[in-house]
Amino acid sequence: MYRLLLCVILIGVASQALARSENAPPPRIYKTARVDGDRPVLDGRLDDAAWRRVDWSGDFVQHTPDNGAPPAAQSKFKLLYDDEALYFGFRLHDDPTLARSMLARRDGFPGDWVEVNIDSYHDKRTAFSFTLSLSGARGDEFVSNDGNQWDGSWDPVWEGATHTDEEGWSAEMRIPLSQLRFDDAEEQVWGLQVQRRIYRQEERSTWQPIPRDIPGWVSNFGEIHGLRGLRPSRRVEIMPYTVARAESFEKIAGDPYRDGSSADADFGMDGKIGLSSDLTLDFTINPDFGQIEADPSQVNLTAFETYFSERRPFFIEGADILRLPLAPAITGGHFTRDQLFYSRRIGKQPAYAPDLADNEYAQVPENTSILGAAKLTGKTAGGLSIGILESVTALEKADVTGPGGETKTAVEPTTNYFVGRAMQDFRGGNTVVGAMMTAVNRDIADPHLEFLRRSAYAGGLDLQHYLHDRDYRVEARIFGSHLRGTAEAIDMVQTSSARYFQRPDNDHTDYDPTRTTLGGSAGSLLLTRTGNDSDLMFQTGAAFRSPGFEINDIGYMRRADEINQSTWVGYTKRNPFSIFNRWQLNGNQWLNWDWGGNFLSAAVNMNSSWEFKNRWGGYWGVSRTFDQTSNTELRGGPSMKLPGDTEASFNLWTDNSKDVRLSLGAWVYKGDESYVDVWNAWFSLLVRPSNALRVRINPSFTRRICDMQYVDTTSRGDEDRYLFGHLDQRTFSLTFRVDYCVTPELSIQYYGSPFVSSGRYGDFKRVTDPRAAAYADRFHAFGGSELAYDPGDAAYAVDENADGTTDYAFDDPDFNFRDFNSNLVVRWEYRPGSTLFLVWSQSRSAFLSDGDFDLRGDLDGLFGVQPHDVFLVKFNRWFSL
Repeated sequence: MYRLLLCVILIGVASQALARSENAPPPRIYKTARVDGDRPVLDGRLDDAAWRRVDWSGDFVQHTPDNGAPPAAQSKFKLLYDDEALYFGFRLHDDPTLARSMLARRDGFPGDWVEVNIDSYHDKRTAFSFTLSLSGARGDEFVSNDGNQWDGSWDPVWEGATHTDEEGWSAEMRIPLSQLRFDDAEEQVWGLQVQRRIYRQEERSTWQPIPRDIPGWVSNFGEIHGLRGLRPSRRVEIMPYTVARAESFEKIAGDPYRDGSSADADFGMDGKIGLSSDLTLDFTINPDFGQIEADPSQVNLTAFETYFSERRPFFIEGADILRLPLAPAITGGHFTRDQLFYSRRIGKQPAYAPDLADNEYAQVPENTSILGAAKLTGKTAGGLSIGILESVTALEKADVTGPGGETKTAVEPTTNYFVGRAMQDFRGGNTVVGAMMTAVNRDIADPHLEFLRRSAYAGGLDLQHYLHDRDYRVEARIFGSHLRGTAEAIDMVQTSSARYFQRPDNDHTDYDPTRTTLGGSAGSLLLTRTGNDSDLMFQTGAAFRSPGFEINDIGYMRRADEINQSTWVGYTKRNPFSIFNRWQLNGNQWLNWDWGGNFLSAAVNMNSSWEFKNRWGGYWGVSRTFDQTSNTELRGGPSMKLPGDTEASFNLWTDNSKDVRLSLGAWVYKGDESYVDVWNAWFSLLVRPSNALRVRINPSFTRRICDMQYVDTTSRGDEDRYLFGHLDQRTFSLTFRVDYCVTPELSIQYYGSPFVSSGRYGDFKRVTDPRAAAYADRFHAFGGSELAYDPGDAAYAVDENADGTTDYAFDDPDFNFRDFNSNLVVRWEYRPGSTLFLVWSQSRSAFLSDGDFDLRGDLDGLFGVQPHDVFLVKFNRWFSL
């Protein structure tokens, strides 16, 4: 089947290779003028004399859903500037009774809005986006990679106002030049796009037409002319904060650290310094992230680390320049999430847990303290983008109290993290060459922390090159890594789930437990047809990670020792036809080998997504993975053959412009030989009772039955035993959100998420011949006389010969995990850039080993657990010096 898909791809490539792309429409030009002394008053009314100094520009066209068609209502704008700011004025024609004014906190982008994108570097790759909703709500994003990445964490200080009248509505923006980046040329040309959204029709119209069948966004902007005498300011912005915190939690008798409550106060500072017209230094001292939501609950039964998204503002703002995935691909796949820099490593949970004796108690910090961090970012007039991040985390110690008194035990050493990134544009941004380096250095003074690497270095080079009028794109990446540490530290890397050097049938790597260094390489190559002037698109490529490649000290990687190949083909109809606003059909294929050339797996997929003209939409997908070989299933044991599987999924959703929105979906995963059987069902309901209130509920239920779930590895004499069991796991989760906006500056948000997962094991087995041709011959199922359960120890004893002698034992793996996280946040931006937070967060958690699932009883039990409450007041003040 995958050979047939490859043939289709080759035929598509051959038939399209000579197709000529149409040029984008010529850039429109707006001629602005300087205003001195009579700058507009920001009230949204456009009646200031200053606006008469420049002309209107309009003639917007639809971008979506019907690209190039006239919009439902026309728009026009004016632009002025002085030495301090840009001033935009907008006239948005409409029936004022139909235009939708909806409140939301910053970056909510509610209702009808107008937006400007400014490419002040004029590099045709990056832009600053400012959005003003009819309700007065503001949104802002940093745009990079020619519109493929939009960073909503960027929060500049700017102002806007709106006004409604009989013609529709009008708006004004004041964007300080200090919030933009540009060079110091006497006369400048900047890129410009103005976009409007009509909410009730989900219509986007633009000032500069951009056909949807050409690649790029920023590279197709219009232009601002007439900017003269602008001088970039060497801005200095600081934001000191103070925070007071009180906690209430379960009291544990005898534990001096769990007396039921605690309280403390702290302070710190964030800042921004314009070092030049091109470079900005962001820094933070003792940052506090107390208002950030908790990570979603889950039960991870795999050998691999869970990936969590970054939520901390300092690390997500401007993160685009420090983002370098090892092998990005439209196909998706486990290898596409690997990246050279994973900011969640900084400030992570301490690595060491004190070994406590009887009547000893410990207080271990939940996270490593970040003493300070600085980030230098910018782009020069010559097209050089720079990103440098430096962070130092503290030596963390746990307080340990016992009969011998109170001591302190180091649980995480002082650590320095460094990330450096540079990218140079050539040929007007059609060629970009980049380099990146990361370094982790730990100051390890305590012998019990020698299991950590003392140093970890990694680096890479990348190239992005457009061909044939941007119709094709070639991407190449090459990486290397080097670790240093004690033999114990490097042995842990060799035997980790990413590589398992110790596998007895691993004949292509050398396992050496005395090693004190380890190095490796990785890379990827991609060819993409962008779909310029064509409905047919494709991407094909390959990636590799050598066995010794390791970046998990500051990056994220699940598996080394792999070679991956994948191809994606997409056929799309972008403009409305028949009953559709848009429709797309995609095909994917994957092939995987290990570094020794052993074939691991092959898979194919077909999927489609669409939107009807009533703005309802949907998605379906079907995948097939053929019989495969896993180097990780036995977690350090020999490779094992696994049956193939088939999965299918679908989603449906209603019109997003309605006050009641429903989406629902299901996923089914069926393994051959009844190896695994999973199904998941979910729905999401969003209700907006008023323009200021939004309520969303999202329940999900998953049933997973796995005939071969890993349980433990033990030994009988000199022989290893790989133990598995039949698992019946049921998981229920619910996410509940309420957003209420009193004003665009004052909002109340609540998030609550109960989670319950139980797993019951049975039919225990040991693997006997992991590569046997027949599935049933790969394991031996324990009979009644071979297995005995001891309820006192909650363990199973195995007597392989049924001679009355226990050969080995393993713990009862049944589980029932209950978890609840919630946040209530009141956020008040009491003046531009300055915010007051009032936060109440609550968590509850319980673990039982019975494996029973009773949703009502589990939820009752969960909410019967004494909560851990945190009350926090955080106050910050923005100063521009």
